[in-house]
Amino acid sequence: MKEFMDKDFLLGTDTAKHLFHDYAETMPLVDYHCHIPPREIYEDRRFDNLVEVWLGGENPDGTYFGDHYKWRLMRSNGVSEAYVSGSKPAFERFMKFAETLEMAIGNPMYHWCNLELRQFFGYDKPLTPETAQECWDFCNEKLRHDPDMTARGIIKKANVAMIGTTDDPIDSLEWHEKIAADPTIDVKVCPSFRPDKAINIHKPGFVEYIGKLAASVGKDKLNSVEDVCAALTQRLEFFHKLGCRASDHGLDYVPFRPSSPKKADEAFKKAMAGEEVSTKEAERYQTAILLHLGREYHRLGIVMQLHYSCLRNMNERMFAKMGPDTGFDAIAQNTCGGDIAALLSALDAKDQCPKTILYSLNPADNEQLGTLLGCFQSDEIPGKIQHGSAWWFNDTKSGMEAQMKSLANLGLLGNFVGMLTDSRSFLSYARHDYFRRILCNLIGDWVENGEYPNHEASLKKIVEGVCYNNAARYFGL
Repeated sequence: MKEFMDKDFLLGTDTAKHLFHDYAETMPLVDYHCHIPPREIYEDRRFDNLVEVWLGGENPDGTYFGDHYKWRLMRSNGVSEAYVSGSKPAFERFMKFAETLEMAIGNPMYHWCNLELRQFFGYDKPLTPETAQECWDFCNEKLRHDPDMTARGIIKKANVAMIGTTDDPIDSLEWHEKIAADPTIDVKVCPSFRPDKAINIHKPGFVEYIGKLAASVGKDKLNSVEDVCAALTQRLEFFHKLGCRASDHGLDYVPFRPSSPKKADEAFKKAMAGEEVSTKEAERYQTAILLHLGREYHRLGIVMQLHYSCLRNMNERMFAKMGPDTGFDAIAQNTCGGDIAALLSALDAKDQCPKTILYSLNPADNEQLGTLLGCFQSDEIPGKIQHGSAWWFNDTKSGMEAQMKSLANLGLLGNFVGMLTDSRSFLSYARHDYFRRILCNLIGDWVENGEYPNHEASLKKIVEGVCYNNAARYFGL
């Protein structure tokens, strides 16, 4: 029987062990998509206890912050919301989480949490109700007093080369400006352009948001789609000056319904007048904005990321109480592959297709995405169109294997830009270690099964590429 989570955790062959320990393990990280607050990096936040960094809670303004992966598990264990995201004493909440984690056999959260305890704290016992008090005391002592356990210290310990935060177009980016001006911060912290609220014409809050977008560019109001596009371009150029390497779109599905400027304007004006906009009308507007932004991303060398196929905020009662991103989302089933292809083709027709990463929350789309990639590659850069890392509900061991096998079957795994955390926790960099072990084990199996030669130079190039070099090239580091 193998020891739990030893140095060869998830590495089943000698080749896998060699590839991980000699190549993957020490490569820097490019965490090109996450939700880390840049302010906490600049201020070098120190956390008081594990609950602050793991579970979070309610902000003074009534919004919530924390890891909704963990919240979902606790709810599945019958834990009261007062312990999940509420105001119960911190250790009591931690104990409830320890009781939950014990039951999470087969769940990646079990591995992630124990990897975080080992890698960042040096605590090498599994977290259980029996070890919870010891773990709490041991880790909190380090969080409160270890000079290397601040936000920046954790980033340095994880060997992070670049962090891509997620930022609204109207954001002042003041914390990114301060980070860029601080010579003591040696990690690249790049804003990422997330214009969802300007695209979601059919969702509540659109009119108010367009007003804020207008104010961000010194306008009283925006009167047309052309005005919205101009405002987004102005903000995108500001982001670009502060090192923006990527955009990100969180779409229910990827629409493509090209129309005349007049038709798109009609939809916009109806929405701004408070009138109901049909699906067809909304898609005309959305398509106009996506095409415009795609061209601008290409002009500025910014990567376009498209995340889609999520059913968001399914529990209406809890959404009304807690708001979005609190653990009440699910996988959707959409048939928008043809629309994605049409969007990329329309951009490609005038040689204006940007580098693009495609993520579907539905793993049934893996093969479709794998074949779409090959339709729009170019000599601009190897792997210009990417099948994004197994996302959200898919970043399990089996989900990562499925995504990489699909990519290997239908494209070039060797040009993959690799893992990202998509997380709000500084400790989540351990997920890169998890991914790298799975990658090396997968390749090791192929080599030892005679499916790929044991050619050292080639294996080194592939492993180091997927772990770091490909992303560094892709995002221009």
